[in-house]
Amino acid sequence: MFSRSRILALIFLLVPVAVSAQEVAFAGLRADTAAPVEVTADSLSVNQANGTAVFSGNVVIGQGEMRLQAATVQVEYGADNSKIARLHASGGVTLASPTEAAEASDAVYDVTTGRLVMTGDVLLTQGASVMSGQKLDVDLNTGVGRMDGRVRTILQPGGN
Repeated sequence: MFSRSRILALIFLLVPVAVSAQEVAFAGLRADTAAPVEVTADSLSVNQANGTAVFSGNVVIGQGEMRLQAATVQVEYGADNSKIARLHASGGVTLASPTEAAEASDAVYDVTTGRLVMTGDVLLTQGASVMSGQKLDVDLNTGVGRMDGRVRTILQPGGN
């Protein structure tokens, strides 16, 4: 017969897990944060007074192998207005690497620190495994992140 601990372990592997927060390794969501950032969109509006630019319509942002897509992205420039400091994406945000993908309502990417925060019905896919929550906070330099907000995970045995 199976011991109680073996049965619990088997149930854990087969049943989706719901928790309030979970720290996860995002090896596929690591990025070369020193690589140039390329932005394409249907339109661009620039405000010199406050140091922002807004890309609208089919926005695609690439940095190294990472791709971010959204309806709108506001770009905030640094103090000297010469380098991008932060990107705020909204409207069906998708972040994809060759091995992982994440979707959310909004995302803020701090270009200088390499920190990405996605909020609003976040869905992360890593191979056959899936995780959902309300907030995903990832350091793209290290690939270490945290999912918060009624986290639900479906783990595939033998997967990542």
